[in-house]
Amino acid sequence: MSKMGRPKSDVVKDHIVTIRMSDEEYLMLKEYSKKHQQTLTATIKSAVDLLYHERSTDKEI
Repeated sequence: MSKMGRPKSDVVKDHIVTIRMSDEEYLMLKEYSKKHQQTLTATIKSAVDLLYHERSTDKEI
């Protein structure tokens, strides 16, 4: 009998990023995530994607 568990993802996510935040920044992140029904990770990834695309249209990247 094979082991049961989470199926392997097609997208490999090997990189872990750790950041330090003030209480105020963390609270803002939590409130935004809760309001938009997202995980903290999803909120941060969306912000990075938004900044990247916003800046790339400015030709800064």
